[in-house]
Amino acid sequence: MYSSELHSSPALDEEFFEVLSGILMRHPEGIGEHALLRLLCDDYFPFLGESPWQPHVLFCAHFLLFHGLYQLRDRAWLTGQAHIEVSAMNIRWLPYCGQPDALVQPDSLRDYYLDLSNLENTSERDVDDLLDSFWSRFLSQDERAEALRTLGLTDPVDAATIKKTYRQLAMQHHPDRGGDTERLQAINGAVAVLLKMT
Repeated sequence: MYSSELHSSPALDEEFFEVLSGILMRHPEGIGEHALLRLLCDDYFPFLGESPWQPHVLFCAHFLLFHGLYQLRDRAWLTGQAHIEVSAMNIRWLPYCGQPDALVQPDSLRDYYLDLSNLENTSERDVDDLLDSFWSRFLSQDERAEALRTLGLTDPVDAATIKKTYRQLAMQHHPDRGGDTERLQAINGAVAVLLKMT
């Protein structure tokens, strides 16, 4: 959908690297990806348009930004200029620390973002699937945390501990022993959630 605009984007030219370096140096505490995209979007990512940004369009801008950041990080290392810390939460220009083997260490994220075919081969549907997967994992973790609270447990916890705790709580809260049916149902639900995830 945005392919022709994306691949003619000026985001990877020399001026872009100069502007990007300047922004990072002016933010010694670091800058988040969203704030950095806002500073760059008019001149370098015009396809973003007005916020709120559509997921696939945002993915494309994110990919191109990280493609440029990893290139800039490699350049800064090779020239002994700086080390650039790259993450979505905080991107920082740090002093060069002189570890000559740093660029040859395996870095799967760097490899992913430097390969433009990963951008070209990611469709809108792929981005939607990634988001769905993220939210499923996020909600699952929230559901797990609630189930742990219900049983009075904390992670890390194994299946044997979950089952043992369940037996103790089920005996204590069973209606035949004077317990509460709703509480027992909550315990049963919590155990089902935890055993499914463990």
